[in-house]
Amino acid sequence: MHVYIIKLVCITCQLHSISGTNRTDFDGTDFDFYVISLLLSCFYMVVLFPLGLVGNVLILLVNSDPRQRASNPDVYFTNLALADLVLVLDSLIEVFNLSAHYYDNALLCTCMALFLQVHMYSSVFFLTWMSLDRCVALTGLSPRAMHADGSAARRVCTAIWAAAIACTLLPFAAAHARHGWGRGFCFAGMAEVQWLEVTLGFAVPFCVMGVCYSLIGRVLLRSERPRRAKALRMIVTTVGVFFACWLPENVFISTHLLSGTAEPLRRRRNGTLWQQYPLLGHVVTLAACANSCLNPLVYGLLGQTFRRKLKLFLEHHVHCLHMQPPHVTHMRLHAR
Repeated sequence: MHVYIIKLVCITCQLHSISGTNRTDFDGTDFDFYVISLLLSCFYMVVLFPLGLVGNVLILLVNSDPRQRASNPDVYFTNLALADLVLVLDSLIEVFNLSAHYYDNALLCTCMALFLQVHMYSSVFFLTWMSLDRCVALTGLSPRAMHADGSAARRVCTAIWAAAIACTLLPFAAAHARHGWGRGFCFAGMAEVQWLEVTLGFAVPFCVMGVCYSLIGRVLLRSERPRRAKALRMIVTTVGVFFACWLPENVFISTHLLSGTAEPLRRRRNGTLWQQYPLLGHVVTLAACANSCLNPLVYGLLGQTFRRKLKLFLEHHVHCLHMQPPHVTHMRLHAR
């Protein structure tokens, strides 16, 4: 195993040397960081990436099965899985970008930032709406018919995706209208855009979810229905995983912005926290990417409805694979 790791280190060093980062420029400490970061990235690639890829695809397939009725939470989780799948596929560039040289390429940096921000906003908006939806349902503040209408859930999902895209494209357009399309410029590196990420993508939803779950907790203390607690546990755990993964990233970005040393058009250049604490910066990046890989696991383990639908889905398709139509068998016998 160590032979393959050494080969991967050498190959990655050669790839980064093409971008201007040569292996001989590393001192001992830098190379130790490089190897540790590469090992962490390999762990993500071997363990978390397959989990996120298979898990999110499975959620999309199961909840899109026309033979099974999708509830409103199923519709929300399906859209959350779609957003997570985008980040899982996009994360391989981020977790192996140890020298951060793609930030110097305006086109690549912009594409990465667009995918990452759309995922972040859509994920947090879906989780926030799910908290509001459960809060309203458990506290009895809305008509029951509203929660039984699947078309209403689809309209909500469309609005959430539109809001996530708007929160990404509006700062993108404003930044480039002001600074142009110069080489090395990436709109995500602007302090205003990063403050918007921290505020609208984390701090405000955190407050909203805190209020929702405090109200839900009061209702559950008076509730005698264990099924309510089970449904709530799945949502609380999903939201908890989200914040455990994204809190370090947002604290890191906030500290970077408050330090006053940030260059306005650069994010990971000399003098930033990513350069001063590269290993810590890489760890918080991996933690943020891991959220999209862990959501399917949390959803599958705690969601009894999803486990039942998954069992029916697998039984149906396994049965279809093993079932041989009689006319096909008859044709094969005559062919011999």
